[in-house]
Amino acid sequence: MFLCLWLAAGLVAQESKKRPPIIDVHVHAMKVNPNFSSPMCPWFLSSMPGSGPNQPAPSFVNLDCVDPLQPALSDADMQEKLLATAERLNMVLVASGDPEVLHKWHAQAPDRIIPSLGISNAEQMSVEAFRDSLNSGFYKVMGEVAPQYQGMSPSDMSLDAYFGVAEELGIPVGIHMGTGGNGMININNPKYRASLGQPFLLEDVLARHPKLKIWVMHAGYPMIDQMIALMGANAYVYVDLAGFIWSYPLEEIHAYLKRLVQAGFGKRILYGTDFMVWPKLLETSIGVIENANYLSEDQKRDIFFNNAVRFFNLDPSQFE
Repeated sequence: MFLCLWLAAGLVAQESKKRPPIIDVHVHAMKVNPNFSSPMCPWFLSSMPGSGPNQPAPSFVNLDCVDPLQPALSDADMQEKLLATAERLNMVLVASGDPEVLHKWHAQAPDRIIPSLGISNAEQMSVEAFRDSLNSGFYKVMGEVAPQYQGMSPSDMSLDAYFGVAEELGIPVGIHMGTGGNGMININNPKYRASLGQPFLLEDVLARHPKLKIWVMHAGYPMIDQMIALMGANAYVYVDLAGFIWSYPLEEIHAYLKRLVQAGFGKRILYGTDFMVWPKLLETSIGVIENANYLSEDQKRDIFFNNAVRFFNLDPSQFE
């Protein structure tokens, strides 16, 4: 009996060691608000019914599936479940958001969390405070930068000094480009403009800061032609698959990802979730890549891990 238990434990430990690492480059550290947390069906944008000015606003999510993802019940519940999942799946998370939450996560699992400093406009902090925060050593990344929600271009000069600091310090930058969901302007963000998600709007900031490393969050979806052209012209531009990987129709997700790979950018695609309040979202998003039969195993490992190691200048031995 003892021998059987010992062998079983050994097999479990062996399986644990064999699980290849995954880096999620797009995680939100946020406090749980029960008033704004609800279950969610993945790929909920498979149907986007319209509405009208005298009708209820379209729902941001839907529950029309067998097993909706459940939100965390509290900050403690979120931390426990997220970090346990990261440990079980051998994941490292590039996370930004609420400083208190982020520090708690990092204190609990420093090897699993890479802190990122988000900023979308100059009102959030001064350039000097931004530099001091990056020099503190806690933050390793700049992002999420999301001027699109403020009705601003990413090349707006009010952000330029911040990008200059990131370039000087060799800090990689994540910028939101693309859609924000069904009826974003009508529901809660009247300043949002779809046209400000065009990847070409990054050209001026890239020209002003030629050593800046940028990854385009959400891969600039759905503007694939601009995304491919921008990446072709700028060798330091990568993309992540966050957000649209679990919200838009699966067929659409795979068509977009396949086009990026076919265009030759398989080495510049990063895995990301846009994780918010649903602890099981990590497994849901991982499955999309694992089940992509048009990707080789090497291409999947590039997306899950190798490309992020290269982009963030990480030491791969730390994940062994």
